[in-house]
Amino acid sequence: MEDEELRSVTGDDEGRHGGRNRRSMRQRFMLRLLNVYPPYLGAGVRVRQPRGDARTFEVEMKLRWWNSNYVGTHFGGSLYTMCDPFFMLILLRQLGPDFVVWDKAANIRFRRPGRGRVRARIHIPAERVDEICRQARRDGVVQPTFRTEVLDDRNRVVAEVEKILHVRWKGATE
Repeated sequence: MEDEELRSVTGDDEGRHGGRNRRSMRQRFMLRLLNVYPPYLGAGVRVRQPRGDARTFEVEMKLRWWNSNYVGTHFGGSLYTMCDPFFMLILLRQLGPDFVVWDKAANIRFRRPGRGRVRARIHIPAERVDEICRQARRDGVVQPTFRTEVLDDRNRVVAEVEKILHVRWKGATE
């Protein structure tokens, strides 16, 4: 793939959809939607995205009576929910309309009880996006694995979340 193509895939230039202002407007609108999305609103999940970084989401959740389990710690389903769609959303946005991206599998491993505020940072480096793009164009389909950690206020790991995605290049012959 040419360098120009890679830059447009990873968002290092102004892109093909009208430049930075339009893209940042879309990002702000999507963040607003995510923050009022009923599963997130109900669980108390807050979603943020660092300015100008389309490959990162930061999520957090405070412990409340409505998102705690029987023993007073974070409900496991809420811990998973706060991390669920973001790897897929990042790749969809970065790879563009020439690719199909689906969740394939997920796993969560609980390491310690979550109390208080928990947070996770979901990030895909530009190099990894480029690698996935190249593999999908070469092989037609790729199933990358991503991991993130849910941390408490003392930076201790509460849970480890693993996602496997299915990425298919639409130009591949089936």
